[in-house]
Amino acid sequence: MRGIRGAITVGENNKEEIWQAARILVAQILRRNRVKTEDIGAAIFSATEDLTAAFPSTGARCLPGFDAVPLFDARQCAIDGSMDHCIRVLLLVDTTRKQSEIQHVYMGRAQALRPDLRSF
Repeated sequence: MRGIRGAITVGENNKEEIWQAARILVAQILRRNRVKTEDIGAAIFSATEDLTAAFPSTGARCLPGFDAVPLFDARQCAIDGSMDHCIRVLLLVDTTRKQSEIQHVYMGRAQALRPDLRSF
């Protein structure tokens, strides 16, 4: 099992925008890592304190095959100076890929969280 991380930012605390961002982020992680939904053990989402309009997992639940994936939402720690309007995800995935072969996905302003990763 491997963990695949990702993050994305939204412009506003809006239900549709939060759901759309979660779907885009998860879809990119799945595509870049060639992951099938049946290989996902769980998806753990977190959102910053300023995102209160919706659960990110509700957006991901609409993706094909995600009706059977265990999803969990949490509140991101409120740290002074941390990025706002940010959704993060950790997918726990059954894979034979090495840790160095995993592509973590950071989109929008969230790319600044992992400047060591190459942007696509």
